[in-house]
Amino acid sequence: MLNIQSRSLNPVNILKSEADEEKAETARLSSFIGAIAIGELVKTTLGPKGMDKILLHEGRSEGKVEVTNDGATILRAIGVDNPASKVLVDISKTQDEEVGDGTTSVTVFASELLKEAEKLIEERKIHPQTIISGWRKAVDVSRVALEKVAVDHSKDLDKFRSDLLNIARTTLSSKILSQHNDTFAELAVDAVMRLKGSGDLSAIQIIKKLGGTLSDSFLEKGFLLNKRPGVNQPKRIENARILIANTPMDTDKIKVFGSRVKVDSVAKVAELELAEKEKMKDKVDLILKHNINVFINRQLIYNYPEQLFSDAGVMAIEHADFDGIERLALVTGGEIVSTFGNPEKVRLGHCDLIEEVMIGDDKVLKFSGVPLGEACTIVIRGATQQILDEAERSLHDALCVLTQTVKDSRVIYGGGSGEMLMANAVSQLADSTPGKESFAIEAFAKALRQLPTIIADNGGYDSAQLISELRAYHSQGKHSYGLDMNVGKTADMADLGITEPYVVKKQVLISASEAAEMILRVDDIIKAAPRRREVDRRGH
Repeated sequence: MLNIQSRSLNPVNILKSEADEEKAETARLSSFIGAIAIGELVKTTLGPKGMDKILLHEGRSEGKVEVTNDGATILRAIGVDNPASKVLVDISKTQDEEVGDGTTSVTVFASELLKEAEKLIEERKIHPQTIISGWRKAVDVSRVALEKVAVDHSKDLDKFRSDLLNIARTTLSSKILSQHNDTFAELAVDAVMRLKGSGDLSAIQIIKKLGGTLSDSFLEKGFLLNKRPGVNQPKRIENARILIANTPMDTDKIKVFGSRVKVDSVAKVAELELAEKEKMKDKVDLILKHNINVFINRQLIYNYPEQLFSDAGVMAIEHADFDGIERLALVTGGEIVSTFGNPEKVRLGHCDLIEEVMIGDDKVLKFSGVPLGEACTIVIRGATQQILDEAERSLHDALCVLTQTVKDSRVIYGGGSGEMLMANAVSQLADSTPGKESFAIEAFAKALRQLPTIIADNGGYDSAQLISELRAYHSQGKHSYGLDMNVGKTADMADLGITEPYVVKKQVLISASEAAEMILRVDDIIKAAPRRREVDRRGH
């Protein structure tokens, strides 16, 4: 009997010495704290009056400074060790990749759901599975409520364009570009409308140029390449026939790698160099047999081949970065080649005109009349590199949201009206649901109302007053009422033109609830012991 008791006092440890385990309440609390901390970190960036964060990078890019309020950028930059925090960072990334916006909202909403879940478990002793069951019902009701109020103007081009402009303004209102909202909304909508519904963002190029102000930014039809032609080569080419290549144009690289050559005089070295020159000349001749007048290479073009291209009257552009060369191949209809023995099998790129144009103090090459008519370039000007980087991130969000709206053209009103509408529908479900699930459903409604509350708090307004007014309006059936953050009052979003894509709101709702549900299910966290390297007998 004593043996049994002593054994029960010393539980068997089945894990390796360096492994660690957190069980039941400890594990759940650890998950909640980690996820809630991430939500607290980014919630001050939410909404038109959200604050920015400064990100200081160390390591390779030490000293690099980013100033941003983009949730995905902030969460991508911070290193987290808590497993639940990593889940929220991942859903933020997914939101960014899927729809481009709502990265902060999805993290904050998941965090608020977990706050409510923690209260239900601690205070009311409700089991996590009961909470999850209630949440699932709440999600279904919320989605139905959203679908009912979503409107689709895709059949009327003027109304649809107006919707797109309103969405772009709403998306940009919480970014650095909010001061130039109309300018950049027009730029983004024009660029997306040129895509003719394809949604291929790779046809839209963004170039950042220091100098000027954000209001000097513009949309250029065609394609801009931030490169210069070689010495003594033509600066303007009409009816361009373009060969796009990724090949070494350096005589040293033609040598047999690692070979040794013995010579008995300096004259022999000159003969070797001459032979290498001949090889390079043969390569250039092969390239010229393609009947081209423009050669663009991913790698460097050295002096001798550059001179040969100049003699042939061909514009040769070297070191076009890979992103640029990929996009160039797309918009000119060409293909990237590395061998030149079969000119008849190579698809050349074409455009009507290549010429040098000035942007600020820099010269760039402009490709006009490209086969892919959708191609365009947005040139962003700004005073500092940080402003340019944040402007690019903001514009990219707007472009992503607009392309998603072109695919699914339903829109809803913004300013927190969508969240209040869903919260009211969920509260009605809670009132008619018997049992403990009703507490979970009501908690879901509270978490939804937290989003407009945080938006109002970030603007320094009286959130309690504003949210109570919104609840009253929505209970009267005025579903388009939301927060006017310019004056800190409730207003009709239809009059203000504050709209958001249905697809973004739906994605926030589903992603956040799924992530919160996953974290809530956790009752055990096991940290595996690190794998040991095999040590030989000598101890090495």
